[in-house]
Amino acid sequence: MNPLDLKFDTDDMLERLRPWIECESPTYDAAAVDRMMDIAAYDLTVAGAIVDRIPGRMGFGGSVRARFPHPDFGKPGILISGHLDTVHPIGTLEKLPFKREGDICYGPGIMDMKGGNFVSLEAIKALAAAGMQSPLPVTVLFTPDEEVGTPSTRDLIEAEAAKNKYVLVPEPARPDGGAVIGRYAIARFNLTTRGKPSHAGWALSEGRSAIAAMSRKILEIEAMTSDDCTFSVGVIHAGQWVNCVSSSCEAQALTMAKTQEDLDKGVAAMMALQGEENGVIFEVTRGVTRPVWEPDQPGTMAMFDLAKELCSELGFELTGESSGGGSDGNFTGYMGIPTLDSIGVRGKGLHTLGEHIEVASLAERAKLIAGLLMRLE
Repeated sequence: MNPLDLKFDTDDMLERLRPWIECESPTYDAAAVDRMMDIAAYDLTVAGAIVDRIPGRMGFGGSVRARFPHPDFGKPGILISGHLDTVHPIGTLEKLPFKREGDICYGPGIMDMKGGNFVSLEAIKALAAAGMQSPLPVTVLFTPDEEVGTPSTRDLIEAEAAKNKYVLVPEPARPDGGAVIGRYAIARFNLTTRGKPSHAGWALSEGRSAIAAMSRKILEIEAMTSDDCTFSVGVIHAGQWVNCVSSSCEAQALTMAKTQEDLDKGVAAMMALQGEENGVIFEVTRGVTRPVWEPDQPGTMAMFDLAKELCSELGFELTGESSGGGSDGNFTGYMGIPTLDSIGVRGKGLHTLGEHIEVASLAERAKLIAGLLMRLE
């Protein structure tokens, strides 16, 4: 049987996807992420997998590893790597409920990337139900911290990837439905300004505002953006009282580049900003980094060519590009392990209150993943 002829009931898929979406799992809420891991572990177990729960560390939730029965169990095979944390805080469901409108379905994390993880499991289940055995054993790994750079599970992902021949990453499809065959390098930074407190009404001139200094630094940082390397600040925390000149301010910055050389220059430029000015100290601490996954690696391109053939049979042309917006594919691609990324669902609005998927892409992507599992050797 051709795996592309497998039947998928999208109404049924949506009903079973719903609990995944309605279990909110923001990265920084370890208990919430663990509740999501419970749901995934249950569904993986019902699907016949041998499931391991791996405890979390560094304040993050745990991970789930599922290995499916196979005649070559334990030998190098295919790793499906995904994350179950989202950027959406608890309570987002009130503003972005799970809701279907025609061929669109909304919900926090439905596109990034619970939908893709779910259809990967659906593909495995459909193959088993049809009595089809993939040439290679399949392992699924779900992790809890991708949205903050994977600080606690990078070594776990790399260790699992090293045991396998191929890695599939069901991150959301590109806007045209295409896959990702390489990713830019990304570095994160923690920024701190330290000023001098004073009463904002009685002795304003005696203070040195950490908030004002950080504001100037943010403009300086973002002005460093070029075609080769981008800089952005996305998080700021400061102040408790409006009538106090703030003595400290913290922020987080991100830089992204297409090459490691450009990233290294960007990192150097960020670190060079440290110092003291007008009585305010500016400190930069380097955070987690995603290395460049260079495109056009032979193993990855062979996987992409296979995926293109499968998509042609499904009735559309699959494109492939190197992309920004890091994923855990950065790590496995950097290791030189053939990796195909962004083969998950189609949609728009990821990381926003309009996040949604195209319902038809559930079956489309399940068939694509099933085809890859059956034809990768």
